[in-house]
Amino acid sequence: MQRCSQVNPDDIVGLVAVVMLFGGGTVFLLAISPLGKALAARISGKKLVDDDLAAKLEEMQHLPEQLSELGERVDFLERLVAKQREAERLPPVR
Repeated sequence: MQRCSQVNPDDIVGLVAVVMLFGGGTVFLLAISPLGKALAARISGKKLVDDDLAAKLEEMQHLPEQLSELGERVDFLERLVAKQREAERLPPVR
């Protein structure tokens, strides 16, 4: 003999209330977060980055190359200074 368990409607109301409270809070926090704003902008088709910021980002992409070139120049100048100091230390040529 199987016994059907009855679900108390008050239990369901409490469960739904807890789910709505935490779910709604989670959705609200997601909506005001940067991730939520980015998702909303993507869905609506808006540009997330303005033109000024895009130009600055493009400039920053060249920074590694400029840094590498600057490092090479520093190395060259260090070798040049070291060579000059060695020449000063050597006795004059006879």
